[in-house]
Amino acid sequence: MAQCVQSVQELIPDSFVPCVAALCSDEAERLTRLNHLSFAELLKPFSRLTSEVHMRDPNNQLHIIKNLKIAVSNIVTQSPQPGAIGKLLNDVVSGSQPAEGSVANVITAGDYDLNISDRSIKASVPWYSNWKDTFMELKESSLYTATTPWFESYRETFLQSMPASDHEFLNHYLACMLVASSGEAEPMEQFSKLSQEQHRIQHNSDYSYPKWFIPNTLKYYVLLHDVTSGDEQRAESIYEEMKQKYGTQGCYLLKINSRAPNRASDEQIPDPWSQYLQKNNIQHQESYEDGPYTMTSSKNSDSNLLSLDGLDNEVKVDGLPNNFRVHPLQLDQCGDPPNTDGSDHTKFASVHETKKASTGVIRGACLTLTDHDRIRQFIQEFTFRGLLPHIEKTIRQLNDQLISRKGLSRSLFSATKKWFSGSKVPEKSINELKNTSGLLYPPEAPELQIRKMADLCFLVQHYDLAYSCYHTAKKDFLNDQAMLYAAGALEMAAVSAFLQPGAPRPYPAHYMDTAIQTYRDICKNMVLAERCVLLSAEILKSQSKYSEAAALLIRLTSEDSDLRSALLLEQAAHCFINMKSPMVRKYAFHMILAGHRFSKAGQKKHALRCYCQAMQVYKGKGWSLAEDHINFTIGRQSYTLRQLDNAVSAFRHILINESKQSAAQQGAFLREYLYVYKNVNQLSPDGPLPQLPLPYINSSATRVFFGHDRRPADGEKQAATHVSLDQEYDCESSHQWRELEEHVVAVANKGVIPSSFYPTQYCLNSHSDNSRFPLAVVEEPITVEVAFRNPLKVPLLLSDLSLLWRFQPKDINGKDIETVRERVTGEPEMIGTEVISEFLINSEESKVARLKLFPHHIGELHILGVVYNLGTIQGSVTVDGIGALPGCHTGKHSLSMSVRGRQDLEIQGPRLNNTKEEKTSVKYGPDRRLDPVVTEEMPLLEVFFIHFPTGLLCGEIRKAYVEFVNVSKCPLTGLKVVSKRPEFFTFGVNTAALTPLSPSASENCSAYKTVVTGPASAGTALVSFASSGDFGTSTGQQPEAIPVPLPDSVLLPGASVQLPMWLRGPDEEGVHEINFLFYYESVKKQPKRRHRILRHTAVICTSRSLNVRATVCRSNSLEDEEGRGGNMLVFVDVENTNTSEAGVKEFHMVQVSSSSRHWQLHKSVNTSENKDAKLASREKGKFCFKAVRCKQKEAATQSSEKYTFADIIFGNEQIISSASPCADFFYRSLSSELKKPQDPLSAHPEKPVEDAVRLIQKCSEVDLNIVVLWKAYVVEDNKQLIVEGQHHVAVRALGKEAFSQSQKQEPPEMELLKFFRPENTTVSTRPSVEQLSNLIKTSLHYPESFHHPFHQKSLCLVPVTLLLSNCSKADVDVIVDLRHKTTSPEALETHGSFTWLGQTQYKLQLKSEETQSLQLKACFVHTGVYNLGTPRVFAKLLDQVTVFETSQQNSMPALIIINNA
Repeated sequence: MAQCVQSVQELIPDSFVPCVAALCSDEAERLTRLNHLSFAELLKPFSRLTSEVHMRDPNNQLHIIKNLKIAVSNIVTQSPQPGAIGKLLNDVVSGSQPAEGSVANVITAGDYDLNISDRSIKASVPWYSNWKDTFMELKESSLYTATTPWFESYRETFLQSMPASDHEFLNHYLACMLVASSGEAEPMEQFSKLSQEQHRIQHNSDYSYPKWFIPNTLKYYVLLHDVTSGDEQRAESIYEEMKQKYGTQGCYLLKINSRAPNRASDEQIPDPWSQYLQKNNIQHQESYEDGPYTMTSSKNSDSNLLSLDGLDNEVKVDGLPNNFRVHPLQLDQCGDPPNTDGSDHTKFASVHETKKASTGVIRGACLTLTDHDRIRQFIQEFTFRGLLPHIEKTIRQLNDQLISRKGLSRSLFSATKKWFSGSKVPEKSINELKNTSGLLYPPEAPELQIRKMADLCFLVQHYDLAYSCYHTAKKDFLNDQAMLYAAGALEMAAVSAFLQPGAPRPYPAHYMDTAIQTYRDICKNMVLAERCVLLSAEILKSQSKYSEAAALLIRLTSEDSDLRSALLLEQAAHCFINMKSPMVRKYAFHMILAGHRFSKAGQKKHALRCYCQAMQVYKGKGWSLAEDHINFTIGRQSYTLRQLDNAVSAFRHILINESKQSAAQQGAFLREYLYVYKNVNQLSPDGPLPQLPLPYINSSATRVFFGHDRRPADGEKQAATHVSLDQEYDCESSHQWRELEEHVVAVANKGVIPSSFYPTQYCLNSHSDNSRFPLAVVEEPITVEVAFRNPLKVPLLLSDLSLLWRFQPKDINGKDIETVRERVTGEPEMIGTEVISEFLINSEESKVARLKLFPHHIGELHILGVVYNLGTIQGSVTVDGIGALPGCHTGKHSLSMSVRGRQDLEIQGPRLNNTKEEKTSVKYGPDRRLDPVVTEEMPLLEVFFIHFPTGLLCGEIRKAYVEFVNVSKCPLTGLKVVSKRPEFFTFGVNTAALTPLSPSASENCSAYKTVVTGPASAGTALVSFASSGDFGTSTGQQPEAIPVPLPDSVLLPGASVQLPMWLRGPDEEGVHEINFLFYYESVKKQPKRRHRILRHTAVICTSRSLNVRATVCRSNSLEDEEGRGGNMLVFVDVENTNTSEAGVKEFHMVQVSSSSRHWQLHKSVNTSENKDAKLASREKGKFCFKAVRCKQKEAATQSSEKYTFADIIFGNEQIISSASPCADFFYRSLSSELKKPQDPLSAHPEKPVEDAVRLIQKCSEVDLNIVVLWKAYVVEDNKQLIVEGQHHVAVRALGKEAFSQSQKQEPPEMELLKFFRPENTTVSTRPSVEQLSNLIKTSLHYPESFHHPFHQKSLCLVPVTLLLSNCSKADVDVIVDLRHKTTSPEALETHGSFTWLGQTQYKLQLKSEETQSLQLKACFVHTGVYNLGTPRVFAKLLDQVTVFETSQQNSMPALIIINNA
């Protein structure tokens, strides 16, 4: 139980005190009413004796009584009705509430901090490791003050308002005060009348109420004297007369009203009556709607208070007091009460008077402190001289009667020891006893005399004697099976045993249990059972038996009284939390039960307080269903009490937690919440919009998009993909776009990125850099994507959904125009706001809403949140098999109820982690994605692609068109396009004048420029020239940024331009994403934004077509047009790798072209009759071409950037390879080839030795590019189409095979890990054998067969010419050695041998690229086939000290046939 102000040793004596009746004359009552008090109320603050009192027991032993209190009350002749008592108790509890704003009483129990006395939820839940110690320390300290004053008020009122009964005498009147005034005409006569009236009430059988202790009631005569207005001498003389008649012990002169009423405010006198009258007079400060008790009389229904003792309702009839006719707890009847004449009116007037007196009047206004002392002295005199001697005398008389009736020789007090020391008769169990609760004893029955004596002893705190008497009476009653009497004796025996000084025996709790069971089950008297429980629970609590106390309290909860059950359950809850090991969850559970019963009893505030206290335990533990129930009840109770903010808060908690309730229950919660919210809004319709809890908004997932939505595809017209909210964020892609933009900005600014450059971000999200204020453009929409999530199982309907924003307009110079105002709608001339009329979020669905703003003025915009009406769909939830209501599927949702509110978008920026301070603390940077700066108008470009393919063959050329449209009101210029894959596309160059289109090209819709040729040109190269600068891909520049050839370089507002665009399928098969970034600027320079970009991502799927390989070797032939050396043979292998899936039947080789600054194809070596080379699936073809050096004159007159194009055609149409688009794609592939990492030896050398090495390396280098052009027939949709394409092969070295597509490298095999000491890793400057072998080219000229008559001449001499050609640019010393013996296996296979005649070694010097011949003679002795390639050739550079020598390898065997003539 909760802590109480009184201990149980103080509570019980104060609850059972001697009762004294008061009977006042009308004049006496008038005197007391001058102080707004009745006579009984006047005495109440002074009814406790301030000193100890002595009396003697029947054995003549002195007995000390401490803190004796007496109860003086007016005589009432009707017993109180239970309904009126219930009303009084209900008002007592409702009038006692926790003080608002008082210091909260916090108990730490377990892991909980429980705020006990305050009804608001303020509990935090720190986690204590030593929670038991903490709890025990707090519980034992003085800070532990978890009190429940409403329960104490209830208990006190309950015990005081118990009606007197026949089976016990504790609240029977022991004495009666007869009060008259000294101002009356005949005071003595008035005393006689009062005495007769008292005698009539006690002894007339018409009056069954009140109850009197003994027939011979003590009468005490009190003469009231008004000091200010009365005659003191007359009063003294009357008092003397009284003393003569009644004795000095039986009367008293009480002087009051020592000051005049009009002087009441001059001096402040303490008011000791307020604390007593406030307990008994319950003032209704609020109307209780669901109170279980209603007053039936309209006359008395406006009375705000009820008195406990009924002294307010005194009425005089014919000069005699008639105030005892109606009990103050009697409910008013519709008719007049019997035996009263016109008392209704006077009673109502009296009650109304008391009401006024208790609401702001000063009590005791005519009394001084001296009067207070006089009243106190009067009570002392009455008790010492009147009451206690009367009680002592009565105890002796009862004791003597009992001794004489029982025939005992000694007093009962001494005999009880003998009775209880012997053997005890076993008591029957309660179930064995018959139901004899209706048995009644006559008043003079000896059993009742024992009970009377016991009660008298108990009232004067003689607990030993009381216990003995109760025990004796209990046995007698049980023997007679008088169960009501027995239960009363058991109850008081247990209490007496507990209160005995020195505790000679333990508290007999089983007595109380038996009494409670008897009262409840046999006697059906819940009031007496409740008294037992209240007393026993206090006793058990004082012994720290909290578990037994809780069980006892819970046992008495029943359906007959919700208020009693609620209070007992609450006290049981406090018992659980006061245990040695606090049972916090049991506390919370029983607080919930108590709150429920409080609610049923109409005690809304107490119900709310109980639920709030229980919530402290259940909160945050994952018991979501319990939390929901508690919050729902708190919400309802708060709403009933008009605490609307608390109600909203409670319902909000239900909705924002992850609810596990059913859909129907969640729907009910939501409707309740909306209803409460609507009421809150109606109270302040002009106030700020409230924050709504639903749906959830994931603020960090908010995305902001600047610009118009992408247009959908229109037939063959496809808009650029650009940026949209439908695209997912890709970090790698974002990085690529940023690099492209940086590159094109650098190109536009002459190679330097401006310091003010910041990458353009059209879509801001949680991954983008939001540290700067984003830039929006006037008249271009701002789209905010808000991520909603509905946590409930019922759909939510948001209506009139729009963005909430604040705007600061500025002029062109950036100055503020007007003050900042928050605007939702309105101000359309500044910012247009899109409103979504209905936005439905289904149950447990995550859904995004895209809301737009249209800025019409420059300035600073701040997007604050969203505003909407929150509601549900009527009949959307299916409950118990009943489907949705008809009418919900008409397309428009029918709202059941909705409230208008807002939710703010608050985005936390990224955590800062740069400086040491930021790393050691938690700091977050700004996130400004919702704070755009609206800038002036800018041009806006839209790009459309026409006939843009999605699938290509590798190397296929396709012509498409691009349309550029300026949709803004500003002209744009400086249009460029940049891509990571420039080899994929080209816009071509203006070379149409050089190469007019042929009719057949236009017929076939060829992407190439072609010229019809005659048959004479077959197999021979047609030469043309072009510079890489003409195609914008000079190797000196960055090749990615390509200017778009706009007419006049400007695109005016509203204008559009269509340009051709050639595409070439990438060489690798698969899916390719190719990014285009279009860059453009405004003609008018803007300070904040200099350029704009447009993105497009093309997705191309390529399938395999041809694989081209090429090798180059030196030709042994030295015969060309000018008789100079330097010819090469080019071998081209073409393989059809296409699979049948692409629908390609066969490939036709149309043309092979070369492009080089130094070499050109001369003619086809293996020209066959079939001029059209075809390759079916998986076939290979081999081509051999002769290549010659470019002519010196042409090479000299043109710069090194000029390329010579030579075309060898296989048909009758020449594709101009030096024109667009063939040359474009060649240059694109060449530039991408140049970007590849080069051999370290090709770096620029510094030393002379390295110069020599470079010269030798150049001999084996070939700068020749082969372009293979082809056509293929493709079947698509039962139509045969012709596609064309080109492949490039770059041959860089002699004898090294080159491929048109990069070869897949196989991963190296696993090798053992080797540890070695690093050595000198400098690159060797010695050239390789392969490079040295290409320094000097040798060629032997001789007849293929030679006839010699060996029979005439035995030696055959054949002249042989050895041609030596220097392939390098330096002078070379050459040594030719003829003494070489052939040891190679090829030479050994030839028959026989021969010898060289003449000089065996020659030394020559060859100038740069010079050719010399040596005339040799070979001598043969018989016929056969001989290999003449035996001379060894050594070479060294002329100006080098170090000699690089190696024998030159012959390219092939030089075979000669010697025949016999």
